Amino acid sequence: MDEYEREVVITNRAGLHTRPASMLVKLSSKYNSEIYLIKDGFTINAKSIIGVMTLAAEYGSKLTIKAEGIDAQEAVDNIAILFDNGFDEP
Repeated sequence: MDEYEREVVITNRAGLHTRPASMLVKLSSKYNSEIYLIKDGFTINAKSIIGVMTLAAEYGSKLTIKAEGIDAQEAVDNIAILFDNGFDEP
């Protein structure tokens, strides 16, 4: 099984609030791999809106995106783009 991970930083000022969390879950759900977000040792399922919201990830937070499965690298790389683009927020 393929496994891939990458660290990202939250660059949008409002952090991982409802709209970016929804974008993240929607994108994660397109992949067959199991996808997780890890913050300060706490791991959640990136396909769960409740899980993503419980991270309370604010501006400047460092997260690790981890995926396990056939499309793990593609999933992590595309999710990282969301973070790198600040979820298209100012």
